[in-house]
Amino acid sequence: MRRNILWLLLAFTASVMLQSCKENYSVGEKVGNLIEFTKKGVFWDSWEGSLNLTQTGMNTSGAPFYFSFDNDRTDQDSLVQLLYQAQVEGWKVKLKYHEVWGLKNVFQNRGESDYFIDGVEVLDRDFANPLKQAGLKQGHVVDTIWVVVDKQELLNRNKR
Repeated sequence: MRRNILWLLLAFTASVMLQSCKENYSVGEKVGNLIEFTKKGVFWDSWEGSLNLTQTGMNTSGAPFYFSFDNDRTDQDSLVQLLYQAQVEGWKVKLKYHEVWGLKNVFQNRGESDYFIDGVEVLDRDFANPLKQAGLKQGHVVDTIWVVVDKQELLNRNKR
C-alpha cells in the first residue's frame, strides 16, 4: 500500500513539474552587434552566440546577451547564415527570441542557453563604418587644438 502511494505521489510530482515547463516564458527583441557566433557542444552541437547590446546607436557596458539556435528546429539555416555574415561584416542586428523555463532544456540538448532565436533583422549594414554613413571616403582634420597643462600654475591657483 505504501509503495503504491509513493508511486502515485512521484507520478503526481513529475506531472506537476512537467506542466510548469513553459516554452515561451518570455518573448522579446535585442539589438546590437555580434561578439561571438560559433557552433559548439560536447554531446549536442548547437549554434551559440553573444550579442553586444546597443542603446541609441552606442554600445552599452552591460553584460552581453547569450543566445542559442534551437536544435529541435530544422528551418533555421538561413538565419544562421545571416548571423554568420553579420558577424563577419560587423552589422547591427535585431534578434527576436523566446526564453524557455523549467525542464524544457534541462539537459541543454536544444542549446546552451535558454534564449532561442526566432528571427533576425539587419538594421545597419555599415554600423562599424560611420564615415561611409556620412558619405565620406576618408576622414579629415577640421581643426587642431593644443592644450598645455602647467602643474606649477595649477598649484599656485589652488593656494590662492
